[in-house]
Amino acid sequence: MDSWPPTYLTPVDQESIDRGDGKYAIEFTEAFGSIGKDGVAGRAGQALKLRPWQQELIKMVYAKDPDDGLKFRTALIGMPRKNGKSALSSAAFGLFSLIAEGIEGGEVYSVAAEKEQARIVFGEAKRMVEQSELSELCTLYRDAIFVPSTNSVYRVVSAEAYSKEGLNPSRVIMDELHAHKDRTLFDVFQLAMGNRGKLGQLISITTAGQKTDMTGQDSICYNQFQYGKRVASGEVDDPAFFMAWWAAQDEADHRDPDVWRTANPGFDDLVSADDFESAVRRTPEPEFRTKRLNQWVSSMNAWLPNGTWQPLAEQRELLPDEEIIVGFDGSFNGDCTSLVGCTIPKEGEKPYLFMIQTWEKQPEDTDDWRVNTQDVEDAIIQFCSRHTVKEIACDPYRWQRSMDAMLEMGLPVIEFPSTSPSRMVSACQKFYTSVTEQTMIHDGDALLERHLSNAVIKTDRLGPRIVKEHRGSPRKIDAAVAAVIAFDRATVGRVESEQLVPQFFI
Repeated sequence: MDSWPPTYLTPVDQESIDRGDGKYAIEFTEAFGSIGKDGVAGRAGQALKLRPWQQELIKMVYAKDPDDGLKFRTALIGMPRKNGKSALSSAAFGLFSLIAEGIEGGEVYSVAAEKEQARIVFGEAKRMVEQSELSELCTLYRDAIFVPSTNSVYRVVSAEAYSKEGLNPSRVIMDELHAHKDRTLFDVFQLAMGNRGKLGQLISITTAGQKTDMTGQDSICYNQFQYGKRVASGEVDDPAFFMAWWAAQDEADHRDPDVWRTANPGFDDLVSADDFESAVRRTPEPEFRTKRLNQWVSSMNAWLPNGTWQPLAEQRELLPDEEIIVGFDGSFNGDCTSLVGCTIPKEGEKPYLFMIQTWEKQPEDTDDWRVNTQDVEDAIIQFCSRHTVKEIACDPYRWQRSMDAMLEMGLPVIEFPSTSPSRMVSACQKFYTSVTEQTMIHDGDALLERHLSNAVIKTDRLGPRIVKEHRGSPRKIDAAVAAVIAFDRATVGRVESEQLVPQFFI
């Protein structure tokens, strides 16, 4: 079965699958489901014929525990566009749950960030009812399907709709989770399922998207994906969470047809190979990777090439005698301050980049939240007391008092203004080359990866350097700047370093 298993899959025992309703959901879907006008060309209106990979997926989602409750309360299904997500969501999950799962007073919701998107899945379900014997069992409304015999309803809900409080969902189909601006809708529905116990289930069916949301934090979809990988690998024990995710590897060549086939379970079947040939020529690479390969991207103007940073992760302990550079990028108005370390490599070694500490404003913090300067100073002093720190390379803007205080203590503080284009162009180029040529390693810190992903490249007459996507953007890059500073100073010639007099203003 070429399309199974997906790239990432939560293991499910066969007994739970056999106890579940998956086989009935498959029979129901093939009996009443049909292909819509946006399905496979020339087959609109024909009966759905589920592929083996779709059947395996359905059976796992409907797996049950010995007490006859659903095994999974939360399911995340990720695949590129045009692989039949809407039809699968509508018939196998939406209509089966509404009509055939045997729940009295069931509440099924098609949920999306925008109401028109939510109507896509619901619209497919409504069409299937209209075109089959199911119409005799249901009463159809514009945004609802009602089953009088069980007092069950299937509704459309979106972020811009009425308040979600008081809902009691039995199944939630959250479409294109990557498009949600924050996690509010997800949390509301997950909490609302509490009254259903093990009869409630939230299924997110989505493609990948940007890693961060409008607040600059990990998006709800990326957060769920990262969590799902940890569950699938056994790092986290969460028997109520399921993930099936098809995607190309980060370093894969997006132009390679073998990569297309790996990431798309419906390749050359539900979606034609010719469609990919056309799309790869006319679609920007980041968009193609997201929509067609289900890979996560940060920005359409991302600095580091996709798939180059993660393979360099290699956690290790710092040795007692290792010489270290500390890169420091501080904020004035309080939203983020970061300390990143980098070892000075000996001959034959690679520099090791690692997170020391970052202070970052969180969504729940009030507008008057500020980084505590004393905490920052204490963290630097404590780190220097435990390690051999050769330099503390600082962007001095608005942190003069702290720099002066540390200089008076004898700490090796030097100035490295990140606002200086000449300094940052050279430092960014060196960092970029080391990442792409794999001549550094790092500790795999998630926050540092996020800040690097948020950085975009600005090119002008002075040369290319990293900046925020725009001045008011909430997506932070402070840890990325601190990392560039630390790496630049750790890999500069030591003759130059020894000539530098530790002082605040050079």
